[in-house]
Amino acid sequence: MKKILITGGAGFIGSHVVRRFVKKYPNTHIYNLDALTYAGNLENIADIQNEPNYTFVKGDIVNADFINELFQKYQFEGILHLAAESHVDRSITDPLAFVKTNVIGTMNLLNAAKELWKDNFVGKRFYHISTDEVYGSLGETGLFTETTAYDPNSPYSASKASSDHFVRAYGETYGLPYVITNCSNNYGPNHFPEKLIPLFINNIINNKPLPVYGDGKYTRDWLFVEDHAVAIDLVFHEGKNHETYNIGGFNEWQNINLVKLLCEQMDKKLGRSEGTSAQLITYVKDRPGHDLRYAIDASKINKELGWKPSVTFEQGLEKTIDWYLFNEDWLKSVTSGNYQKYYDQQYN
Repeated sequence: MKKILITGGAGFIGSHVVRRFVKKYPNTHIYNLDALTYAGNLENIADIQNEPNYTFVKGDIVNADFINELFQKYQFEGILHLAAESHVDRSITDPLAFVKTNVIGTMNLLNAAKELWKDNFVGKRFYHISTDEVYGSLGETGLFTETTAYDPNSPYSASKASSDHFVRAYGETYGLPYVITNCSNNYGPNHFPEKLIPLFINNIINNKPLPVYGDGKYTRDWLFVEDHAVAIDLVFHEGKNHETYNIGGFNEWQNINLVKLLCEQMDKKLGRSEGTSAQLITYVKDRPGHDLRYAIDASKINKELGWKPSVTFEQGLEKTIDWYLFNEDWLKSVTSGNYQKYYDQQYN
């Protein structure tokens, strides 16, 4: 069986990618490597944990010896690298943690792949999943393309930009076969409630304030996570080596308008009178280095690979809300920290 390593597969985006690959490719063995930090949760993929073509490995990509041993043991032919520290606010508080995971961790994977594949790159692929934040901030017009100059403004985006550059450097210097994708903001089921949408869903359920930075006019492009998993599948199998593909949802929303839409949908779902949730909106001090606007031009992946989003933002948001309301036990578990017991229970 072909062996593929997916890093960060117990996290938000990674869990959707792991599930898709395990179910769609029964003749490929998927190895899911995750350190199970606060955002990694094996309950996200409990439905596929007993599949014959799936193996979970607990470990940290920052540990070079561990990574080298893992690659030599399993002889991976493909890597999908999603493991990352990804929360901008956390990066402002502890930037070195982002350097360790996003830069050093990526370097360890690159070195292990280079060493393992040095005699034969044919049929191998290193797929690095990145972010649109590496491009910096846009004004009121324009879109990020694959050739937009990098201009990161937060420790998080700087660490991801650095890892992108190292992946490309290994391609140019050593011939390592790679692809890179830069995606816009993801949303959907299983998202740890620190990012805007899951945080606000949880706060609305519990009648807590909805903290909106600044004037709320920061604009983001939103991508439904299941559509992202489809795009990742396409790029991994059909994308061209040494190419970059931008993945966006064609859904630009100002934060405040998104929050108001979320409030409207939550009021309907919870049977509350119109305007109830909107009363929870609280404007808070802006965060440092806050980028005004992100917007992705995803025409390349559309033209070359035929990918496009399957849902509108309104449809995706409703699916997301429904999932969280139906899985309130999961939400309570991750917000209390009890999800961390799952690994011990499953693996003793």
